[in-house]
Amino acid sequence: MSGATLARDQRTIGKALSPELQKALGKVTEISSLPEITTKIVEIVEDPRASARDMHEIIKRDPALAAKILKVVNSAFYGLPAQIASLDRAIMMLGLSAVKNIALAASLSRMFKADAISSQFAARDVWKHCISVAVGARALASATKFAQVDEAFVAGLVHDMGLIVAQQLNARKLREVAERCYNNPEERFCEVEEAVIGADHQALGSALAGKWRFPPGLRYTIAYHHEPLTIQPEFRRIVAIIYVADTLCSERQFGFYLTARSQPLGDDILAAAGLSADTVSAVAEELATRVEEAEQILAIS
Repeated sequence: MSGATLARDQRTIGKALSPELQKALGKVTEISSLPEITTKIVEIVEDPRASARDMHEIIKRDPALAAKILKVVNSAFYGLPAQIASLDRAIMMLGLSAVKNIALAASLSRMFKADAISSQFAARDVWKHCISVAVGARALASATKFAQVDEAFVAGLVHDMGLIVAQQLNARKLREVAERCYNNPEERFCEVEEAVIGADHQALGSALAGKWRFPPGLRYTIAYHHEPLTIQPEFRRIVAIIYVADTLCSERQFGFYLTARSQPLGDDILAAAGLSADTVSAVAEELATRVEEAEQILAIS
């Protein structure tokens, strides 16, 4: 892909926002820019030349993040045979990809501390749902020997960040959407968002991800995780995996479950994700345990 094509692709991923919403998004100071350390972690996540030393140099600047990573490494979630006391050892034991994911999760969790979304849900419920989808996506990707297991985990973490954008843009309207969908399960969350807010969380999240220069794979996930069959084949499988994980987690009411509660899980979606019904059932059976483990170590403190 040429530089010009990539630049054009970065601009056009996702649905366009109205001029009013674009202007409003530019004024949202709380989320207008990623913390510097998170930006650098995202860069390392996408850089195939990055080394364990690069990651260590970034993480050591943030003692709270370093402590969080060591807590995760020493949890039952990874089940290592001995306690790990240093970042260097953690990176060596787990591998750079796993540590990158933990670091990104720990830094992104700081975004999800806003006020309650509705009378039924707090902002941290969105994070719990994102963790759940990340865990589910990793399990589904691993079960099918999908090469991008780590990418599936990260994509699950960021897929619903448009909800935080909506919360910052107009908390009252997001509350209206959430209350309406909570009381009327048959309504599709994205359609209600478009009617009330003027755009759904896919479009809002994609716009912010473009501003943050997220790579195309993550932007496609954020922009189309409720409609993966509409995108080009290059990114369709990972987005379809997120769709399946999102559906499973919403059916089980993990965190903020309203966005995917009513979406179908048909054979066309399973085919796009490279999944069989048996594989999905097997992952679903263990999902609650996996999510509980992950939530304990990645939850907002």
